Amino acid sequence: MTDPTAPLVDVRGLEKAFGDNHVLRGIDFTVDAGTTTVLLGPSGSGKTTILRSLNVLETPDSGTVRIGDVEVDFATLPARGKAAREQTARLRAQSGMVFQSHNLFPHKTVLENVIEGPVQVQKRPREEAIADALELLDQVGLIEKAGQHPFQLSGGQQQRVGIARALALKPKVVLFDEPTSALDPELVGEVLSVIKDLASEGWTTIIVTHEIRFAEQVADQALFLDGGVVVERGTCAQVIGDPQEERTRQFLRRILDAG
Repeated sequence: MTDPTAPLVDVRGLEKAFGDNHVLRGIDFTVDAGTTTVLLGPSGSGKTTILRSLNVLETPDSGTVRIGDVEVDFATLPARGKAAREQTARLRAQSGMVFQSHNLFPHKTVLENVIEGPVQVQKRPREEAIADALELLDQVGLIEKAGQHPFQLSGGQQQRVGIARALALKPKVVLFDEPTSALDPELVGEVLSVIKDLASEGWTTIIVTHEIRFAEQVADQALFLDGGVVVERGTCAQVIGDPQEERTRQFLRRILDAG
């Protein structure tokens, strides 16, 4: 049984290479329950690979990830077989992922998209899943779109469906991979507003974003990454407001000057 005072998420020594490209170089961090952590840094710094490792969409080469009472040591994880599948499935079930590009099933309605995971993966009763999905769609402001298909929605609406779909799995932590990067500028605000609401409601979230001002408003913790390592960490007031590392200052100047 996990110590109730322990962090909800504990990542230690995470390593990942794609051929000669060493993407993660000993990543360590923790996330407390009910808090928001933002991962900042230039493209290629390893931010998305961290999220994909937490959700086991990528399998790290070594290091451990614990979410709640489920822990996987990737150095000792079998390369294949039933034991490996069971361990990774248990860890994956602890988190919900919101992707950059929605990844909705185009042939399914909004409601069908949201209930797919609970019904097909978690084997929950369909009626229960539908009731939960309608509540979530109401929460993200899309209850009236339940019977429509993704092509009938704006990009911002599709992303809000993606958020509802992730929440429908009742995860311990919600992972956002640059959730506004594929949106037209005028649609960004509606998605960020939903994420702010989730943070204020006590959901545990980890967000990869270039929206620096948004990060300052919602995050309890910020990590700045470069070259596969955590260069700087702390509160947003520390990392964004008063960065100590020159590489962090350079990155923030470039992003903020670009508007």
